[in-house]
Amino acid sequence: MKISIAIALIISTSYLSNAQTLGKMVSKGKELTSGTSSSKPSLTNDEVVSGLREALTTGAKTAASAAGVTDGFYKNQKIFIPWPAEANEMKDKLVKLGMQSQVTQFEESVNRAAEEAAKSAFDVFAGAVKGMSVGDGFAILNGSDTAATHFLREKTTSTLTEKFKPIVKTAMEKVRVTEYWTPLVTKYNKLPLVTKQNPDLEAYVTAKAINGLMVLISEQEAKIRKDPAAQVTDLLKKVFGKS
Repeated sequence: MKISIAIALIISTSYLSNAQTLGKMVSKGKELTSGTSSSKPSLTNDEVVSGLREALTTGAKTAASAAGVTDGFYKNQKIFIPWPAEANEMKDKLVKLGMQSQVTQFEESVNRAAEEAAKSAFDVFAGAVKGMSVGDGFAILNGSDTAATHFLREKTTSTLTEKFKPIVKTAMEKVRVTEYWTPLVTKYNKLPLVTKQNPDLEAYVTAKAINGLMVLISEQEAKIRKDPAAQVTDLLKKVFGKS
């Protein structure tokens, strides 16, 4: 009789233990599927979209500050603006004619123009971010470390180009890009048997400047996703925080 009672107690205790364990597993499963895990607050799509926009705005501010200083473009190999690729033959011939220093001066001038334009870039980029239409914020949030920047590039490049080009034009005039370019292209175009060169420098510098700023924004986005110290607002902490 005593043995039977002992066996019953063992079975009962085992059953309760298993039931409790199963209950915890079910509860945890509900938390994971409903997004209500106690370790991280649940998010709405609107919150995620707002967080993505805030991350891009923060990234744009940091990028503009980093690029809009002397050597921000010129000495950053990630965003340095080189001689226009379509005019490389022209560059080679000019260098052979002993004009390397003039070529270097021109390259420095276009980078200086981009640096000057970057000083006014934040408002343009912030406006583009604000006007960016985002449907499924979770798809971007759960994408690559630079998914939001890639989305920004896809959706706003034409708008950015239109608004940024006059800023670049003013910057190019300020640093006298054409004064470095005109003697070079004039010299080259007088050579026999060459294809005349006259690339659209405003379009070239605008495209390169936007691309460079996007590179810097993407770096900031990746940092915000991974580094709690870069999550400088409550919203960024909520959307990108790991705990």
